[in-house]
Amino acid sequence: MLGVVAIGRNEGDRLRRCLESLVGQATQIVYVDSGSTDGSVDLARSLGVDVVELDLSIPFTAARARNAGFIRLMQLNPRLEFVQFVDGDCEVAAGWLATAERFLRDNSRFAVVCGRRRERFPQATRYNLLCDIEWNTPVGEAKACGGDALMRVASVQQVNGFNSGLIAGEEPELCVRLRRQGWKIYRLDAEMTLHDAQMTKFGQWWKRSQRAGHAFAEGSYMHGAPPERHWVKETRSNWLWGLVVPVVAVFLAIPTYGLSLLLFLAYPLLMLRISRYMQRQGYPANEARLYALFCMVGKVPNALGQLQFVWNHRMGQRSRLIEYKS
Repeated sequence: MLGVVAIGRNEGDRLRRCLESLVGQATQIVYVDSGSTDGSVDLARSLGVDVVELDLSIPFTAARARNAGFIRLMQLNPRLEFVQFVDGDCEVAAGWLATAERFLRDNSRFAVVCGRRRERFPQATRYNLLCDIEWNTPVGEAKACGGDALMRVASVQQVNGFNSGLIAGEEPELCVRLRRQGWKIYRLDAEMTLHDAQMTKFGQWWKRSQRAGHAFAEGSYMHGAPPERHWVKETRSNWLWGLVVPVVAVFLAIPTYGLSLLLFLAYPLLMLRISRYMQRQGYPANEARLYALFCMVGKVPNALGQLQFVWNHRMGQRSRLIEYKS
């Protein structure tokens, strides 16, 4: 038997599409609301979905919402074997739940299975397109999944669910702990969800990249030791290209008579390398160049997000959620 946990906050019509794509396909559906003011709670209940409203006095995180939904799901039906986690801005593809459940039943060592998450309107904005490219992860055994995935209930219980204190990167962190217990993760070549980012502004993309940087830093802090080395490579890359190189180039400009500014030439060279790689993966030249450009520009907000984590950690402060949605 299969249950679903959907989470959201002020998703509007996106939540309606999400829940309508699930009704009738699962034994039990739970929607966890994080302080919506747009009628999301009433909408979910009108569709016969059980609702959990999070306590507003405690900071919101997606991990906290997923844990609350999972606990409620188990209270309603403790015999459930599988749970599909999905974000409220995603519509689940027809046939995905059956395909994913069949895979987990046939492969007992796998705890998590995910598929292709696509952007609903990838050509609407360059930021939506970047998300669509990001979602296109390799097919086969993987190290991690994203927010949409079908998981084995027993495996989630074994590792005590998500880390509620994380403001981002909670799914890969969960997968680290699952793999330590001998479980595996798989990415199927199958349509899974349609994601509706509605990202129209550079500032939204910047905040999303900053949040990713925070996740990289916190993830490497928690699980960066060998042999896992979780997100160590990504964190070091962000420090180097987002902070060290530009700072060194600028501050040494006077004593080196401007020669240090030649360090900035490394950026277009790296962009060219990334662009050529993406074209070999089958992306058109214009999309490959766009992705390469934003990969390099994104190092700056990534590094700022990492600085935010380091500062908060040293000061003993809890990081606040970095929201990019309007």
